[in-house]
Amino acid sequence: MGYMPITPFGRTVDAVLLQQQAAATEPSPAVDKWDALRALAAARKAYHLSDRDITVLQALLSFLPAKTLDTRTNPPVIHPSNRAICERLNGMPCSTMRRHVARLVQAGVLIRRDSPNGKRYVRRYQGERVAFGFDLTPLASRYGEFCAAAEAEREAQLELKRLRETVSLMRRDLASLTLCGMAEQPDLPVWNQYDDLAQLTARTLRRKLTLEQLRQLEIQLGEALEQLKSLLCPPRSTTETSVDAADLNTNDAENEQHYQNSKKDSFESEPQPLEDIEANQQTKIAETTDRPKALMASIDRPSNAQKNHGPKLPLRLVATTCTELATYAETPLTSWPDLMRTAETIRPMMGISPPVWEQAKRSMGATEAAVVLAAMLQRFSEIRSPNGYLRHLSAKAVEGQFTSAPMVMALARNEAA
Repeated sequence: MGYMPITPFGRTVDAVLLQQQAAATEPSPAVDKWDALRALAAARKAYHLSDRDITVLQALLSFLPAKTLDTRTNPPVIHPSNRAICERLNGMPCSTMRRHVARLVQAGVLIRRDSPNGKRYVRRYQGERVAFGFDLTPLASRYGEFCAAAEAEREAQLELKRLRETVSLMRRDLASLTLCGMAEQPDLPVWNQYDDLAQLTARTLRRKLTLEQLRQLEIQLGEALEQLKSLLCPPRSTTETSVDAADLNTNDAENEQHYQNSKKDSFESEPQPLEDIEANQQTKIAETTDRPKALMASIDRPSNAQKNHGPKLPLRLVATTCTELATYAETPLTSWPDLMRTAETIRPMMGISPPVWEQAKRSMGATEAAVVLAAMLQRFSEIRSPNGYLRHLSAKAVEGQFTSAPMVMALARNEAA
């Protein structure tokens, strides 16, 4: 066999390429060419190769008649022309094809075996075969390296996916706990900071982040969650712990008599018929004739405390949760009077009669009734009878069994999910 050149025709060569060519001269076991291609495709980022580079390499491998790359017999050198390669690449421009081939050579996947005049061809002389073109020996000699890099890339992608899921779940917890804190302790000024952090994290997760960026987000969200837990669940003293332990040691008979209503008040529950509500009210009035007359009169004439009490929710939480109300507002909802004026505007549009609305304002308070109406508007398509539903809620408010906070928090949780 004649001399096999190691320098390309009319091109410079560096020491790295010489080392890769020297390694390719060592005999290696036969390797399936498509297995080598799949391993390199999985590890292409480690060698700074693109998917188009792998496509060009796949076209070059198709010119090799054998299925395996066996360097122990003859070097797997292919000698297609540029035109034939471009035709197999579905008409890729020749300049683009040469650029991708240069990247494969720079990555040490291909070796140029150029002839004295730089052409690619094969010749036979007295039974010997000498081919000049692209040598595919590195695919066989570096197959183990490609497999190890592919496995490392798969593990990195799996770790990236797991960390992204963790950060997403932490962001959701941060948003939910912030809403809970706004409802329970609206006077604290820190809730807006945590809410902004949750929203900024949601925007950041839309991009393709690196592993280091996700780890920084995980640390930042972890610190914020710890601070939130300390605000919402402060540490208990030893005295409270001993009292709770004493309360647990109650009589079994008392535990057996305990009854807990598992049916929660749901905003999405269907309203009772008006006839049933009136009948239930008359039955309760008849059964409670021994109560003080002042308490019975408070059903129709609530006290000043009942009239003036407002919702235990910040206006900002109501406005950001009940977004449908803002479409009917003439001005931005920056105060409770703005909310009540808008509620008066949409009340007839929702089919709520004036007597039912006046009864709701008397039993709940004007501000509380406006919040309830905003929450009903947000889920208006799911309420079959808004008039009967509001009347039912008014009856529960008279008995002291209703507030608007669970309705708004349920809407907030649905948006954060």
